Amino acid sequence: MKQIKYLLKREFRLFFTNTTMLSVFFLAPLVYALLIGFTYQSGKVTDIPVIVIDQDKTPTSQQMVDMLEDNHSIKVLNYQAEPASLKDEVIKTEAGAVVIIPERFEAGILQKKYPELNVYINTSNVLTANFASKAIQLTVGTFSAGAEMKALQKKGMNADQAKISFEPFKANYITLFNTTSNYLVFMWPALMAVVLQQVILLAMAVTFSEEFKRDSFVKDFAGKQKYAVLVMAIKCLPVWLFSNVNLLIFYWCGVYFKIPMPENVSNFFLVTAMFVVASTNLGVLVSILIPNALKATQILMIIASPAFIISGFTWPTYAMPEMITRFTEIIPLTPYLQAIKIMVVQHGLDQLTQKYLWHLFILGWVFFILGWVALKIKIKILFKEYHLSADTEKGIEE
Repeated sequence: MKQIKYLLKREFRLFFTNTTMLSVFFLAPLVYALLIGFTYQSGKVTDIPVIVIDQDKTPTSQQMVDMLEDNHSIKVLNYQAEPASLKDEVIKTEAGAVVIIPERFEAGILQKKYPELNVYINTSNVLTANFASKAIQLTVGTFSAGAEMKALQKKGMNADQAKISFEPFKANYITLFNTTSNYLVFMWPALMAVVLQQVILLAMAVTFSEEFKRDSFVKDFAGKQKYAVLVMAIKCLPVWLFSNVNLLIFYWCGVYFKIPMPENVSNFFLVTAMFVVASTNLGVLVSILIPNALKATQILMIIASPAFIISGFTWPTYAMPEMITRFTEIIPLTPYLQAIKIMVVQHGLDQLTQKYLWHLFILGWVFFILGWVALKIKIKILFKEYHLSADTEKGIEE
């Protein structure tokens, strides 16, 4: 019992005396949380520059320009004439789109010649392109409907008849989940999960590899080498405990940035606990298998770096090759992000997260068993080499 207390004190001392570990585990999550929160704080992209070139210069075309200016999502840049190089102008102004109102636009509407309005969307940034396109489509659609109904009214129809004639049916679009389309609400939980997995893997990468690198493992764990599970638990305990500090950091930052919280907190912490255990066990396995701390860190970062992209959180897994989807299933972040989306963004029932909880549970056990077997073998080899070395030195002295 005394030795276990000594080993626990030793582990916490190693944790707190490692400045790199402290900065990675405590400072980095806070910095990332604040940086991401302030970056996406507005939640929506507004005032997207849009170049509007009015070649008609009539009351009707001016009405179109005024309606575009009234849309808060875009910021109209009025041009009297088309620039010599439209593409260069788009790059210079960082415009999300270009709207060109052609000559004889008003005359074409009045004469029923169906004039064409040209809209060029800058898709070099898909996010701003989508917002700009949506804003322009809404404005142009409203203008088109108004012009058509006004034409019908001039033919003698009243306003209600004109509306019915133009719109034979009514479509209601009702948004589900994240109804304000707030980008921060969508991205925050996922990015915080990415940060948590990243710091856990970075912390675990050096745990066993550093111990194997020096003789301290043999000296300090002598007598306990047969209890691989106990050794693994002692090495993981600081990370398990201080992961809760990271969760508190994310919670308070989430409150500040007004991020919706999961309705069932207990289910959230259960799933998160399984995620932390699975991530630490993955780190332990790699740290045991790779004797060099730098190489272990590199391998874990190779696994963790693309984890968000291939997790299916933003780009659906059914659009990926099967080989990629199979690989994502062994990364703890993948099932956790799916569960997070249900709990935080969609506020779904707890039962809907059960399969992801079991997924994390299985991953945790698989990584644990593999790590346990690898540690047993490595400890046996290590202590055998140590005793052989000690016996050799003793024989030389004699």
